[in-house]
Amino acid sequence: QLQASGGGLVQAGGSLRLSCAASGRTFNLYPMGWFRQAPGKEREFVAAISWSGHYTYYAESVKGRFTISRDKAKNTMTLQMNSLKSEDTAAYYCVADGRSRFGEFNDVVAGKADYWGRGTLVTVSS
Repeated sequence: QLQASGGGLVQAGGSLRLSCAASGRTFNLYPMGWFRQAPGKEREFVAAISWSGHYTYYAESVKGRFTISRDKAKNTMTLQMNSLKSEDTAAYYCVADGRSRFGEFNDVVAGKADYWGRGTLVTVSS
């Protein structure tokens, strides 16, 4: 019900824009976010956004470079990634907390979201 897209190969310093589309149901009233997992590493939190879109939260490693946003009319979420570094190389997953209507994104940040999409691969070459 969640599908991430927009990944690809980019040079260090470049930009990519990831999108997450929901199907089968709407997540407009639920917090959402992004996680990533690099080869051989554990999954890590990247960014979260409140159901309203007014509040966001970022991992320190991406703060100032990545921007999370959502378009309720399109039932989509995006992650604008700028100034990419080789250490950003990973599979990126969009998530949604379908149990937290009008709720905060604490469980998203903690990795406890109950909806996980298929990942999209981002490769940053140095």
